[in-house]
Amino acid sequence: MNLLVQAASSDDGSFHGPSINEFFPPVIFSIGGFEVNRITLVRVVAVVAILIIFWLGTRRMKLIPGRFQSVVEMGLDFVRVNIAEDLLGKKDGRRFLPILTTIFFMVLFMNLTGIIPFLNIAGTSVIGVPLVLAIVAYICFIYAGVKKSPGNFFRNALFPPGVPWFLYILVTPIEFVSTFILRPITLTLRLLMNMVVGHLLLVLFFSATAFFFFTAGSWWSLFGIGTFAFGFAFTLFEILVAVLQAYVFALLTAVYIQLAVAEEH
Repeated sequence: MNLLVQAASSDDGSFHGPSINEFFPPVIFSIGGFEVNRITLVRVVAVVAILIIFWLGTRRMKLIPGRFQSVVEMGLDFVRVNIAEDLLGKKDGRRFLPILTTIFFMVLFMNLTGIIPFLNIAGTSVIGVPLVLAIVAYICFIYAGVKKSPGNFFRNALFPPGVPWFLYILVTPIEFVSTFILRPITLTLRLLMNMVVGHLLLVLFFSATAFFFFTAGSWWSLFGIGTFAFGFAFTLFEILVAVLQAYVFALLTAVYIQLAVAEEH
């Protein structure tokens, strides 16, 4: 909680809301020239949590699964059935299932760190992770298209069949920008902005709560009750957003792959 309310007040007793500087925390230590800050540690915690949960859930698989194994299998089946196979079919879904599963759970766990006490910031709220995952999705899209139709993928993407030849002077630049530039950019920004805004709102609500309760005092505490209620409600909403953004990121990755392996290519 102290991480959420640190911006609540200053020495003069006035309220100070959250700042964009929270996404650029100071360096804690360095390893071989690689600087490690709070967000880096949060990302490491998220990755370690993924590895531990899936290791514990799959190390002793049983025909009749226990509760923990059932939860892990439900998560894996959700990605396999509702994303991979629904969009790509069983054959292509099986091919790209590992990358879709990795993207989904990596985004999910790093999103959820934003509402976990003492972490209180999403690992995806700084551009590095969203950008890397968007590049991975982009590479999968290009790979799938080239693998499916080595000679026709780029031609059909840039010069859609059925368009009068004189319109290609307009259509081709638009297709190039929308297909090969905007897709990774929009994937990155959609995830990044949702996590940034979510963190700022949570900090605002809970730092305001701390200010009203512990600094303003008196009848101002009534406002603190209201801001705490909003903060609690928005925390629940952030859980929904964390899951939804993981689903959307993995879903759009599968959609792009599906477009790349479509018959017209």
